[in-house]
Amino acid sequence: MAVASPTGADAFRFRRLDKPEEFRGVEEIQRGALGLGSEPPVPGSLQRAIQDHGGLVLGAFTDIYLAGCAVGLLGWDGERLYHYSHFLGVRPEYQNHHLGYRLKAFQRDVVLQQGLPEIRWTYDPLSSRLAHLYLRRLGAGVTGYLLHHFGRLATARDEGLETDRLSVTWTLAAPPVEQRLAGRLPTREEDARRWRAATAIVETEPGDSGIRRPTAVAEPSTPSAHLEVPFDLDLVREHEPASLRPWRHAVRDAFRLALDLGYRVDDFVVVSAEHERRGFYLLERAGDGGTAARVKEG
Repeated sequence: MAVASPTGADAFRFRRLDKPEEFRGVEEIQRGALGLGSEPPVPGSLQRAIQDHGGLVLGAFTDIYLAGCAVGLLGWDGERLYHYSHFLGVRPEYQNHHLGYRLKAFQRDVVLQQGLPEIRWTYDPLSSRLAHLYLRRLGAGVTGYLLHHFGRLATARDEGLETDRLSVTWTLAAPPVEQRLAGRLPTREEDARRWRAATAIVETEPGDSGIRRPTAVAEPSTPSAHLEVPFDLDLVREHEPASLRPWRHAVRDAFRLALDLGYRVDDFVVVSAEHERRGFYLLERAGDGGTAARVKEG
């Protein structure tokens, strides 16, 4: 199946890494693009071991320059083998080139060649950018909410903030995934209609800087609900840092309520309301035979 190729992404070449200097390049990307701070990167020696024993260390190159990378392991849950994607990183100067999307698509191709049906990973539920990529563009599904999953981290993204994560599973050959990869997405009108028909779990208002902050969390009771997160988490960090912790706890409480009541995450949408762009998880109450995600204590 052909994957829809975003404009401007064809200049990149994708392959497995195999040279010590390439593994060192992955360390650089971890330190810079991922904002590791004092947290250690995955060292090149371990990357080599991962690459040689069932895992994958993949790179995206422009000429000979490593612009982005993805590192993952062979996983086992007691019933099936899968690929666990530990991290994906893109150098800042390439983050507007749809490179994360293309890296995930290449990762999918290689994992399918290995004969594995799924890729699993975690990400910060407050990140609209990642939610849009993973759930909207790639068609991955949320399988759980992990409370303070990694403990305290001294990274630029997590310093001073509890490391809650959403766990996701990407069923690589599922028809809905293939549709999303082919670029067949709901229209803006369909998104707006679903958003208007859903009830709010997280209520928000603009703060002093104009950036939204949470004000209340409500228990969902209708078949459809939506859960708002910051549209741009980096802007919150820069201009409204005092609201980071309230956002973390409001979204945590909202997911706990929704998942405990049997809701599942169906999609992620960006809607424009009164000239303001906002990001929402769309949730549906799981019907008979449906499987709701679960909250896992750290």
